[in-house]
Amino acid sequence: IISAEQMLDAYASIGLPVYYAHWSFGKQRAIESGQYRRGEMGLAYELVINSNPCISYLMEENTMTMQTLVIAHAAYGHNAFFKNNVFFQQWTDAEGILDYLEFAQRYIARCEERYGIDAVTDVLDAAHAISRNGVDRARRPRQLSARAEEQRREEREHYLQQQLSEIWRTLPPRSVDQPADPAVFPPSPQENLLYFIEKNAPHLEGWKREILRIVRKIAQYLYPQGQTKIMNEGFACFVHYHILHSLHARGLITDGTLLEFYASHTAVTFQPDFDDPRYSGINPYALGFAMFQDIKRICLAPTDEDHRWFPFAGDPDWRKHIHFAMREFRDESFVLQYLSPKVMRDLHLFALSNDPSATTYQVSAIHDDHGYRYLRQTLAQQIAESTRPPDIQIVSVDRWGDRHLRLRQMDNQPLAQDEAQRTLSFVHSLWGYDVHLDMEDLSLREPFTS
Repeated sequence: IISAEQMLDAYASIGLPVYYAHWSFGKQRAIESGQYRRGEMGLAYELVINSNPCISYLMEENTMTMQTLVIAHAAYGHNAFFKNNVFFQQWTDAEGILDYLEFAQRYIARCEERYGIDAVTDVLDAAHAISRNGVDRARRPRQLSARAEEQRREEREHYLQQQLSEIWRTLPPRSVDQPADPAVFPPSPQENLLYFIEKNAPHLEGWKREILRIVRKIAQYLYPQGQTKIMNEGFACFVHYHILHSLHARGLITDGTLLEFYASHTAVTFQPDFDDPRYSGINPYALGFAMFQDIKRICLAPTDEDHRWFPFAGDPDWRKHIHFAMREFRDESFVLQYLSPKVMRDLHLFALSNDPSATTYQVSAIHDDHGYRYLRQTLAQQIAESTRPPDIQIVSVDRWGDRHLRLRQMDNQPLAQDEAQRTLSFVHSLWGYDVHLDMEDLSLREPFTS
């Protein structure tokens, strides 16, 4: 149970219970504290940490009904999602995250004492600037130890000896593959900028490399949360909705408590229309909850339309399909797989064409028979683009020349030139040599030369 001041502290440190010191966290704390005191913003009812065991912080101002709701929402809903979703299983270490955060806090504090606050702040500023481009979006194969590599070689030789036959001696020798050109480095584009700089910066000191590693590890830990916002919140709402109704059915909470719950639940899962002054985009709570509820409906009371769209329609074991959807998808693929025509109609979804050369907006699809699939694909693409930073990858390093680093933008997201130039200056401060960024319409360089 925490106070409003403690919740504001947690807001400033990205919701992590232990974190290192940096001026940006204090700035965020001052801004949000002022907004809260002026009544311009409210605070979350709870905060949940993906650790093992899961830690849930509840606001002391909550009523008993709200405490029941947020325990069901966070301690049961989010906790189950953290423990079962494939992306959290792949990318997060719930067992060790608290210990690692404590290590990071101690290590950076020691660096500040030894090398000075300004020097450490400069490294953190640069690392934070490119932290979203410092995560792996696909699993890297684990590097084998020398002993494991030797064992694998011996097993391979043993297998070859077993398969040996005299007939193979009559075949001409295979041509040996040409080794990769050692002058081409890296051999393929690298998307994880922090990892590449940490491992390959020519003159970066060891303590700076460790700070880059800390920022990179924490960014990787937070990466699945951005990829599963709709699913995570939708599943937690689905869980707390069923738990509160189950408690009421068993007579453990009163009608008044249930009505108070409805008031809060509907406020959280409310989706304003596009012309409503309160509209600020699609509410992830509303979309996620509607889709999980709809999966249950498709299992228990399917329509002919549902049978055409979903092969599992009519299967009474709805829990199996809810758990499968919760485990195996992220927001983009979840929408592509499970967004039904009924949910599109209920939310009144439509698509606008994004033609920069046009002077007016044009509705390109609505929730009808002709627009369902286009709407689903467009929404999934919009979700993917909103959670993905510009795809900027390292394509070459002039190792035998002036050691300049060349980056290339792989997608067509528009970049603000001044922001890109400032970010390049951070990359330059870490790399130590010239940095070039090639884009579709221009090329930037750091240090900047006019």
